[in-house]
Amino acid sequence: MNKNIKNIAIFFLMLVLLLGIFSFFDSSSKKVEEVSVAKLVSQINADQVKSITVTGSKLEVTLQDDTTETTRKETNEPLSDLLKNYGVTPDKITAANISVKDENSDNIWWLAILPYLLPLIIIIAVVWFMMRQVQGVNNRAMSFGQSGAKMASQNNKVNFTDVAGAQEAKEDLKEIVDFLKNPQKFIDVGAKIPRGVLLLGAPGTGKTLLARAVAGEAKVPFFHISGSEFVEMFVGVGASRVRDLFKKAKKAAPCLIFIDEIDAVGRQRGAGLGGSHDEREQTLNQILVEMDGFDNQTNIIVIAATNRPDVLDPALLRPGRFDRQVVIDLPDIKDREEILKIHAKNKPLAEDVNLKTVAQRTPGFSGADLANLLNEAAIVVAKRNEKKILGQDVLESIERVLLGRQRKSYILSEKEKKITAYHEAGHALISHVLPHSDPVHKISIISRGRAAGYTINLPDEEKKMHSYSDFIDNMAVLLGGFAAEKIFFDEVTTGASNDLKKVTQMARQIVTQYGMDAKLGPRTFGEKEEMIFLGKEIHERRDYSEKTAEIIDEEISNYIKNALKTAEKTIHDNKAKMEKIVATLIEKETIEKEEFAGLMA
Repeated sequence: MNKNIKNIAIFFLMLVLLLGIFSFFDSSSKKVEEVSVAKLVSQINADQVKSITVTGSKLEVTLQDDTTETTRKETNEPLSDLLKNYGVTPDKITAANISVKDENSDNIWWLAILPYLLPLIIIIAVVWFMMRQVQGVNNRAMSFGQSGAKMASQNNKVNFTDVAGAQEAKEDLKEIVDFLKNPQKFIDVGAKIPRGVLLLGAPGTGKTLLARAVAGEAKVPFFHISGSEFVEMFVGVGASRVRDLFKKAKKAAPCLIFIDEIDAVGRQRGAGLGGSHDEREQTLNQILVEMDGFDNQTNIIVIAATNRPDVLDPALLRPGRFDRQVVIDLPDIKDREEILKIHAKNKPLAEDVNLKTVAQRTPGFSGADLANLLNEAAIVVAKRNEKKILGQDVLESIERVLLGRQRKSYILSEKEKKITAYHEAGHALISHVLPHSDPVHKISIISRGRAAGYTINLPDEEKKMHSYSDFIDNMAVLLGGFAAEKIFFDEVTTGASNDLKKVTQMARQIVTQYGMDAKLGPRTFGEKEEMIFLGKEIHERRDYSEKTAEIIDEEISNYIKNALKTAEKTIHDNKAKMEKIVATLIEKETIEKEEFAGLMA
């Protein structure tokens, strides 16, 4: 961009300069009038001539009023003889003050060649300018096949101590570090370190950070590139970039190559509608060839990251390529606390901030979510022009990340406020009564995001597996708001639409995915096939009959109906407690865990 601006500026400068030269010569030629010899003679006889300067055949005449004019004579004839032939007397000739000036041959040469030289200069300048542009285009065209991989700066090193949690993943990667530091001890015993390591995990779990930590621990060059940077609109460019990347890596060996979001080029080949792309497949083929062509002395390890391992080509996962898969799970409560401590190092936390409590209230949060949580708290404090982050600020940021900012401008009417209070009280009451549901941590009828109110349920301990009873009770909790509106207002509102969507999805999972339905038995129904078209999954292959499909729909409806009956019965049996919750919500708008436990006691 800067180069183009510079070229345009030079072009306009040259244009202005040339216009100035032409205007100078043009203006100078308009100032002097050329007259005939006969007129000059008459002017001399009339004593109108002040002086005459003779330069070769050119006569420059200055009149008494200081105006100038020119005329010409024969080259070899003196001016005095010419005037005598015209009958001018010697006294008049003397009064004309005739002076002779030597003709400058250099000026004559310059003036003669200038009309031809200027167009030539303009042509040369235009051709040079065009050649520069064409050369720039050629350079960019030749660079299409070069890899855009960047080498990580050695100044911003990350070590395993900077990565909290993911202990098993770090143990697997420490072997990679050991190999890069001491490859000979592995080679001596015939051990082959994995050629490629595939990091699998949900977004924000720290895959890229772990790859940087491996490079920081091993103290080797670290090339990083995104999978999407390989693919271009030109055929063969992706494969060329792969070759160039591995060529650079071999020169810098031992080193690491990190390919982020490898599913951009590593999708399964020949996947059908929208899943096949010749250029992407050529790029994938080149990656496979380069990885399988390594020898034991190359000391290059490829680390790739993806959150979609299900769409990768099987050839990528076979031994000799990405033959080691490191799974990075969402952090548990202990890991979340450690992650919060790392992100809190440069933040001034007040004494009332309890990171363990924050970790308890953030199940399902990834490392990136936790970093964002503390950053949101710091932003709020900075806006208040304060210096310390309070505990309330951090807890407020949890809800802000989960649900969005408080909508202070969205004011509910008295009727809507009452409906919302009963709706949220229904969720909270059923969650408290049913034994397999998560405890209530907070109830609020303050609008956040798209929700008019919300109830936060958090488990007492981390759960990796969920039972049939958990699903049954949670479905009743989801329908608690719907049931409360139906019981106390004899009609329902649109506020339960998201709850209905979730409960339907949960019932479908019980029947079709988890094999928990007594009537259909322990099997799954339906198999999703990855067919990408306009960015959406549009196909699900049915492996069951139409009759079975009817039974599936019937069982899903039964689960939802039974959950609604449970919710309605629970509310009818605990109407007094329900009214307590509603009255407190309308008065205070928010109920915390301790106050809710007191109401339920």
